[in-house]
Amino acid sequence: MTSDAAETHKNAEQDVIAVDPDDEPQGLVNRLEAHTGDGIRHRAFTALLFDGDGNILLAQRAADKRLWDTCWDGTVASHPVEGQTQVEATEERLEEELGITPDQYDDLRVTDRFEYKRYYENAGLEWEVCAVLQATLTDTTLDPNPEEVDGLMWVPYDRLDEHPEYYRQLRLCPWFEIAMRRDEER
Repeated sequence: MTSDAAETHKNAEQDVIAVDPDDEPQGLVNRLEAHTGDGIRHRAFTALLFDGDGNILLAQRAADKRLWDTCWDGTVASHPVEGQTQVEATEERLEEELGITPDQYDDLRVTDRFEYKRYYENAGLEWEVCAVLQATLTDTTLDPNPEEVDGLMWVPYDRLDEHPEYYRQLRLCPWFEIAMRRDEER
């Protein structure tokens, strides 16, 4: 990425929390720098929201996302900011991306944490210690933000987990695939 492109990309204006392999903070780093070159390990989260029938809400990332654009993700994924817990960051992203407020669920909790590193085409990479959060929606009313989400889909979670080949055409985000493979809660 050229320095002009780095200076104009909106991620160049944000920081993420660099962490060691045990998710211990190592200071703040520029978000764009954390996702380019060899990357910098940083804190992230992915949230998996379910309905009462065991379906998971998948969100298609907006086409103008720099990494994994148009890929299908768990419900939301992002990075907490300094001073923010994983639960607080997830609550914020659920509202920003999907219009989901805390009164629509009451069991948001961290269920797992893992480290991974994956490159995406020639655009960058993710090197994250990723917390997985889960909750069940008691109210499935959604108001998606088109700047963040291009599509939504409820999918039977057990079927997706047991038969990923049925969903290959969806191009799933790597952190969601890892979280699903590791999931022992469901």
